[in-house]
Amino acid sequence: MKLKELLETNISNFGEYPFLFFKEKSYTNVETKQFADQFAHGLRKLGINKGDRVMICMPNCPEVLFSYQAITRAGAIIVPVMFTLHPKELHYIAEKSGAKAVITSSYVLANVEKSLEGLVSKPELIVVDQPSSSQVKNFYEVMVQDNGSLDEGVTEEDTAVILYTSGTTGNPKGVLLTHKNLFSNAENSAKHNETERGTTLGVLPLAHVYGLTVSNVCYLTGSSIVVFSSFDIKEVFKAIETYKVRTFSAVPAMIHAMLSFPGADQYDTSSLESVGSGSAPLPVALLHAFEQRFGAKVYEGYGLSEAAPVVTAHRKGIEIKPGSVGIPIPGVEVMVVNEEGEELPTGEVGELIVRGDNVTPGYYQNLEESSRVLRSGWLFTGDMARIDDEGYVYIVDRKKDLIIRGGFNVYPRDIEEILNGHEQVFEAAVVGVPDERMGEEMVACVVKKPGSEVTEEELIRYCQDHLAKNKTPRRIVFLEALPRNGVGKILKTHLRQTASEIVIKP
Repeated sequence: MKLKELLETNISNFGEYPFLFFKEKSYTNVETKQFADQFAHGLRKLGINKGDRVMICMPNCPEVLFSYQAITRAGAIIVPVMFTLHPKELHYIAEKSGAKAVITSSYVLANVEKSLEGLVSKPELIVVDQPSSSQVKNFYEVMVQDNGSLDEGVTEEDTAVILYTSGTTGNPKGVLLTHKNLFSNAENSAKHNETERGTTLGVLPLAHVYGLTVSNVCYLTGSSIVVFSSFDIKEVFKAIETYKVRTFSAVPAMIHAMLSFPGADQYDTSSLESVGSGSAPLPVALLHAFEQRFGAKVYEGYGLSEAAPVVTAHRKGIEIKPGSVGIPIPGVEVMVVNEEGEELPTGEVGELIVRGDNVTPGYYQNLEESSRVLRSGWLFTGDMARIDDEGYVYIVDRKKDLIIRGGFNVYPRDIEEILNGHEQVFEAAVVGVPDERMGEEMVACVVKKPGSEVTEEELIRYCQDHLAKNKTPRRIVFLEALPRNGVGKILKTHLRQTASEIVIKP
């Protein structure tokens, strides 16, 4: 199946219904298709053809979803980009992808225009909320009324999306995702979760594969989606009450914000049954606290861009194992291997590898990196994990975040779980820094709860009471907030720089 068929099948199966809510506006699924068809013909008139790349860079809004469906209808390739990126990062992606058009909004237009300076071939610049001028074209003025066919020759094996990774460890890589990758992942995610028809919240960035998949699942299940341009905590609670939301997907930072919001009790959240959590590790203490306060289950899962993205998840009807990311969704296989790529026994920690229709065929114009992570049909994730005797997966840490202290492997998440359980700690992240004597030492970066006066010495003693000596952090650094990317993932590269400035005495 191709991505354009998501919307067509949706209309065929469910008829016309309000599909998309945004601020004071609503759009039916039929209206969404009409906008997508007309914009697709407009793109074709601008010279956008099969295989051409079209970049979308703006906050969540209806036009993002219209654009996604339009681009696939034109046979072109979606290049979703976080609008929070620096112009230099946007320039890199525009240049490397060879984008023939960029769709944006006035909110980020200045940055986008700056990012396009110096490009040999300037892409068409389309703005959703600004009149046409000599520099830009208005989104709705690009639309063309035409009943002709569009995506001739496009197959499910063709690239649908090039998703540039966050680039926290260097320049971002363009993950190729085919129509089959994305369609199968949305379909199997819906099956795994036994997703029922209803209204969900689109709080995740649609520029991220997690948010994109949530919208794809809505097409398959006949659901509606309330799209947010930013995570406004009051509006989120208001939407849960207004639309009687039963379930939605989020990242741990959003779950944390909901739990910490003092005005939560003013809203009726009794309809809420579950929240899916992904993109970053969910502290066990946060899971328990959220479930206790809201009476809703938290189903933690795991995925990555290269797997389109969902690999494992908890779901209704199976045991929730705190600290685990659940079991593989249908159509996905997982295995834990050693450095030689050999499968490890149950319970042993190694690198998690993944196989299935959801796995990327590689990176755009990067054969070397593609061959490094894709071997014999398996995707090597770079995540360290273990699998228990019931098939539940436990992500221990990123391979690159492993700390080797005095020759012993230490996984930061073990320490983070302990610190996040302290009553005066808001959140914590642990990184390794170079140390002359031990090779690496551990520094815990901690954000205190409001009004807390907990000291470094107290937290170190607390860790010593709960952890082996070699796992106790040497220093505690107190910060106002932990640095995060656009989907709430903690930027440990930034934290390492901060921690490295601290002199660790032998």
